[in-house]
Amino acid sequence: MEINVVHFSDDYWAIPEEETTHLDFGSRETIFQKPKDSDNHLKALYVRGHINGKPVSCMLVDSGAIVNLMPYSLYKKLGGTDEELIKMNMTVRGVGRGDPIGAKGVASMELTVGSKTVATAFFVSNVQALMCWPILRQHPDEFRRQGHQFIDFIADYYARMGDYPVHPTSVHPGFLRRQLPADAPAQPDSDAFGAALRDVRDLILPGLTHWQSPRHLVHFPVSSSTVAALGEALTAGINVVPFTWAATPAVTELEKVVVNWLAKALHLPETLMFCGGGRGTLLGTTCEVILCTLVTTRDSKLAAIGSRRIGDPVVYCSDQTHFAFRKAAHIAGIHRDNYREVATLRHDMFALSPAALRATMQADVDAGLVPLFLYATVGTTQTTAVDPVGELRAVTAAHGAWVHMDVVYAGSALVCPEFRHLIDGAKTVDSFSMNVHKWLLPRRLLANTDCCALWVRTPSLLVAALGTEQEYILRGGAAAEGHDDVVDYKDCSVTLTRRFRALKMWLVLRCYGVEGLRGHVRAHVRMAASFESMVEADARFEVTATRRFALVCFRLRLPEEEKLGGEKAADNEHNRRLLEEVNAAGSGPYMSSAMVGGIYMLRCAVGSTLTEERHVNEAWNVVQDRAASLRKMENTCTIT
Repeated sequence: MEINVVHFSDDYWAIPEEETTHLDFGSRETIFQKPKDSDNHLKALYVRGHINGKPVSCMLVDSGAIVNLMPYSLYKKLGGTDEELIKMNMTVRGVGRGDPIGAKGVASMELTVGSKTVATAFFVSNVQALMCWPILRQHPDEFRRQGHQFIDFIADYYARMGDYPVHPTSVHPGFLRRQLPADAPAQPDSDAFGAALRDVRDLILPGLTHWQSPRHLVHFPVSSSTVAALGEALTAGINVVPFTWAATPAVTELEKVVVNWLAKALHLPETLMFCGGGRGTLLGTTCEVILCTLVTTRDSKLAAIGSRRIGDPVVYCSDQTHFAFRKAAHIAGIHRDNYREVATLRHDMFALSPAALRATMQADVDAGLVPLFLYATVGTTQTTAVDPVGELRAVTAAHGAWVHMDVVYAGSALVCPEFRHLIDGAKTVDSFSMNVHKWLLPRRLLANTDCCALWVRTPSLLVAALGTEQEYILRGGAAAEGHDDVVDYKDCSVTLTRRFRALKMWLVLRCYGVEGLRGHVRAHVRMAASFESMVEADARFEVTATRRFALVCFRLRLPEEEKLGGEKAADNEHNRRLLEEVNAAGSGPYMSSAMVGGIYMLRCAVGSTLTEERHVNEAWNVVQDRAASLRKMENTCTIT
């Protein structure tokens, strides 16, 4: 048997060698106790034991002792023998806090005093120990070991991503609860972290929709990258709370740098950047962005018209706008009857019509209501329609309404010059947002979720609505005195506690560069264009909405003889069945649908960092095959 000391914590004070006489290691009893005339006592010991080269146990001692036991049965299973055991009873008389516990098993111990090892044992014992809080402190070597396990797990997951069905088809509500214990463990297993990873692999992964799968074509991408993933880990390891500049200065400074880098990469107007009087920040999601901007303009408008008219403001969007806007408007106190969805038409490519918006706003004004907020989208969720922001701004200007430009998905494409004309109206908007985690990452690499960038033209309005002035919150401090450019980002969001999101964005931009991001976006656009051309080449199908980015909307045409008496309804049902068949293919693609203008269509959204041309070709082959099978089945039913 071999017992190895991993580390003796340098920051803990150990019993001096001359005091070892206070430690009695008898044949039947081992006692740890502090000297009667001293407050100094053994505080921490970290060891790892091995049986036949396999790690089996560890022990921490703090103000007494903490012994992690390995069950005797496991000791035997790993190849340990009774002859190797030093059979003794050990009583630990600790001086720390906690309640005594008792356990029987096999414990490894190597007691080091200074540089001298005074006892080494592997024994079966009845142990009484004081479980003290420092057991939650993990030694750096153990953290490294578990970190390697974690990285290997993620790497293996990505290597085997293609083996999983994109979407689980054999799970039902409650499936996971039935496979896990009803209660949390009272004590951890000897290899609790490894066991937990095995449960993730065997129980949790089979029940996931694998959003990073190369065959995940159902939603807009939630891109990930190795650098961003490591940035997340670095953020968690540093673990700071940057609600003000003074609380953690470097976090605020880096966020200002990063949002400026990103704004320049997207070619945003200076009116939204720090240099032009604007401000940028990183929030978690678009829902947060909408709520922040709505509350800002609501307070500003009520200050002008009087708070008693809180029921009069009206908000506007197209019928293609994401439902998150309706939810945020409700939370912000906008009356449900004052939410306007303006209808769009297919011949306008489902974009919001300035004429329709003008008529809707004027009708509200005539009714004594107050136009408050327009939510314009470049790249809608269902079809990536593009609202003409410049023309819409001209309509809202007459009523003093706030204009927010949502480029949540399409914003990533703005790193490419060929897409920048789509935001020509950005110079006049009041706020602008994009999800960095949607698409802006180089392919074949692992900003992961929770990274949405917001820019505002008049930051003083944002601070007036969301700022706090309580003295107990750490503010600028002496180092910030006399500096007008200090930003307390807690005043730019709903939450006070914030994450260090800028770190992962900084790492992504540093490690990939703007050109790398352009290549990533263009590759997906090329693949989507390829899929579109295959759809157009098959007379059975049609493209149902203009492709602008990496989303293709299409449908299967219904044979002419089946169109009589309810063409649209028949077409829609035909395509519903097709989508069900496509998604039922275990190793096939996973796609989604949209219902726009009464037309049911399939959506193929290219964007996973792992998707390659072959995956797109395979997806189209599955669509064609299922369409043929569906048609054959329908013909058989008709004949019967």
